[in-house]
Amino acid sequence: MNAPGLDAYEPIVGPARIREIRAFAGFLRGVRLLNVNSTAVGGGVAEILRRAVPLLADAGLDSRWEVIAGDGAFYRTTKAFHNALQGHPQVIEPAELTHYLDVNRANAQRLDLDADVVLIHDPQPAALIRHRPTGPNTWIWRCHIDASSPQRSLWRFLEDLVRRYDASIWSMPQFTRVLPHPQFLIHPSIDPLAEKNRELAPEEIAAILERLEIPRDLPLVVQVSRYDRFKDPVGVVRAWRLAARYVPCRLVLAGGGADDDPEGAQVLAEVRHELGDDPRGHVLLLPPTADLEINALQRAAAVVLQKSTREGFGLTIAEAMWKGKPVIGGATGGITVQILDGVTGFLVHSVEGAAYRIRQLLGQPERARRMGEQARALARERFLITRHLQDFLALVLAMRTGIRELLVP
Repeated sequence: MNAPGLDAYEPIVGPARIREIRAFAGFLRGVRLLNVNSTAVGGGVAEILRRAVPLLADAGLDSRWEVIAGDGAFYRTTKAFHNALQGHPQVIEPAELTHYLDVNRANAQRLDLDADVVLIHDPQPAALIRHRPTGPNTWIWRCHIDASSPQRSLWRFLEDLVRRYDASIWSMPQFTRVLPHPQFLIHPSIDPLAEKNRELAPEEIAAILERLEIPRDLPLVVQVSRYDRFKDPVGVVRAWRLAARYVPCRLVLAGGGADDDPEGAQVLAEVRHELGDDPRGHVLLLPPTADLEINALQRAAAVVLQKSTREGFGLTIAEAMWKGKPVIGGATGGITVQILDGVTGFLVHSVEGAAYRIRQLLGQPERARRMGEQARALARERFLITRHLQDFLALVLAMRTGIRELLVP
């Protein structure tokens, strides 16, 4: 089945949004766009690019996507980068930094980096800027990570690279750093027509849950996320266990790994140890192709959690909101942009707080339904891919023309 083009989104977001995207693309006709990241599957960046790149092409632009390659040592180092940027102290040896630069140099020789506008995502390929082709091109660094309080030694290393870019894009103002170039704010997004988010018939949902061996005899409390300590899946288990003392419910933790995250297996083992043999809890390790399974789990959920302790943005929240679900999320990072506390869900600071909100939503189904409706409306307005494309094209046009008034406030 062919992926939908821009016009397929008109019934969801209205004709004005589609016209604006095509108008911006028309001004940029002939401009070659390139995105570079560290993995083709797993994680929010790959999901965004999988749809954004072809939609930009559908709008008439020359749009490409390249993925860097690295060995285990490289990805262990860049995982340490990720943790250090989010304020978790790491020991990163000089030899590891040298290897990181060497891998980027090898990728620069392998990849086709010849484009008018190059968007480099996150720290893994950030050093490609050292090998920037000559000519009138624009290089932009896109940081999807909460870098509000990074480990200073690691940031000093990365800052030497990031300063060389012509601009940077961040998910929240609090994440930005002092840099000599223009910095822009663009929220990440979800695709409402992707397999993970499209409408599902009740019989489809039932069949998928049966295949996953998830009973529906009790309300489902669901967190969909990579097995990453910052997602706090162990904390989710503890919160659910507290809530389940008072309100009968099942827990489903569903996630997979990403090619650039070597810690997932260890965190998954910790989650299984915490849950033990409780038959009411279900821990699923899903492949990157399990979009329909995630869709069905979120739609079947009574309550969705994203109990992160640090979070760049957390697109699973927007996914659940689009499906009309109230979300309980850690009061951190991009979660605070998506969840309007007490309106579309709840922000929490502790295991006990999460447990209380689970009990509250399960015990007040009508309130949960109203919050879910408000969540879907907010997702439609702010967190769909069409808004994301419009913001990005406005930014590129402004960068290339110097007309900053084009940028969306």
